[in-house]
Amino acid sequence: MTDLATLLEVGGPVAALGGGAAYARARHPGIYWSTVGLPVSTIRLLSSYSSVMEACGLTVAPSRLRVLAVKATTRREIRPIPPRRGIIRPTTTGLRVRLRLAPGQEPADVAASAERLRHAWGVHAVYVTTIKPGVVELRLVGFDVLRRVRMPRKLHPDLLRVPVALREDATPFVRDYRTVPHQLTLGATLSGKSMYLRHLVAGLARQPVALVGIDCKRGVELAPFASRLSALVTDPEQAAELLPVLVREMEDRYDLIKTRQEIAPSTPDEEITSDIWGLPEHERPVPVVLLVDEVAELFLVATKKDEERRDEMVTQLIRLAQLGRAAGIYLEVCGQRFGAELGKGATMLRAQLTGRVCHRVNDEASAKMALGDIAPEAVSAACAIAPERPGLAVAGDTSGGWSRIRTPYLSLSDAVETCRESAHLVPDLPTLKPFRPDVPVRPPVESPVPAVLPRPVTD
Repeated sequence: MTDLATLLEVGGPVAALGGGAAYARARHPGIYWSTVGLPVSTIRLLSSYSSVMEACGLTVAPSRLRVLAVKATTRREIRPIPPRRGIIRPTTTGLRVRLRLAPGQEPADVAASAERLRHAWGVHAVYVTTIKPGVVELRLVGFDVLRRVRMPRKLHPDLLRVPVALREDATPFVRDYRTVPHQLTLGATLSGKSMYLRHLVAGLARQPVALVGIDCKRGVELAPFASRLSALVTDPEQAAELLPVLVREMEDRYDLIKTRQEIAPSTPDEEITSDIWGLPEHERPVPVVLLVDEVAELFLVATKKDEERRDEMVTQLIRLAQLGRAAGIYLEVCGQRFGAELGKGATMLRAQLTGRVCHRVNDEASAKMALGDIAPEAVSAACAIAPERPGLAVAGDTSGGWSRIRTPYLSLSDAVETCRESAHLVPDLPTLKPFRPDVPVRPPVESPVPAVLPRPVTD
């Protein structure tokens, strides 16, 4: 009886702790990492750092001076030298540690061993970033941050910079129009493309920019945000009227820039400009973000007349993509399908779209169209996205880099409420007034009638 009581006293708490840890790891990986995973991985890293680096081939032979010093002072074995390790900095999702590379090493050597380091230290993933020549940072991610997306609390959105998703290395994916002016976003039905667009509109709604929408799905995607849109068209016929207006607006802004360039010899160099961002703030036109949903609808034709209209619209889109950045006009082109078979101008338009985001698509050709020309190895990653993970995508740009991202959930009602609260930020652009959507007036909320009517107090 005494042995049974002892077993219950000792085994009960151990079983409870083990069960709680297993539950936290499955349901709340962040809590599990902070309480269990972080100290265990830190101990593993500290205790096995030198041996792991040697097993991964990340060590170099010691210098002759070091060999002579060791032989003269001690009798211990002379071992290869690993990269010098910096301070281990814990985060809510993993660890960060900087390494100073030994002579003869390069960051690619460490990146090639990232998978080995992941298994050796028992973490979910290891990412390598170059900080400066000779110094790299290892970002150890303790769990799959894309399974249940939680955006970092400390975000610093700026003008035309919108955090819309989370990268697989636990850093935010920021849509920066000043750096990447135009982007192509592809995704099949229920892939999360609409959620990505919803985050983008909600983030831009709080900024002093003009939002112009072309939604060829009869407006079902962008019409809920009408209170914040400066213009909205819902079919190709209306788009054929809107695009020439945007081209004229772009030309007028170029005329403004050229007028500013007629400078006197005494004008300071910092006042000479080639885009709207060099203009004085009181003269600078408001930036315009053109959101195109279901871009394939602009390419489809049924008659000869439709073909002429299509060619004209595609030409105007290409002109905006080629010249719009300096005029402060940016393109966000979205669709389910995008390929060369859409017609003349499709590949030329794609070449002007620097950023690429590819959600789950129905065919490999669309993934190749989005990513094949900038990062061929990313095509297989985009084709491997499972339907059970909506919002997961592969993001890349023309620099060749790419990463997996996932957009957090944002309800349509919250996004619409954000647009309504920001309706006062809609800029005054006379050229776009004919295309301003009608915003229904919300009925006033009536206060409920009390069940018992108050009686006046009498003397």
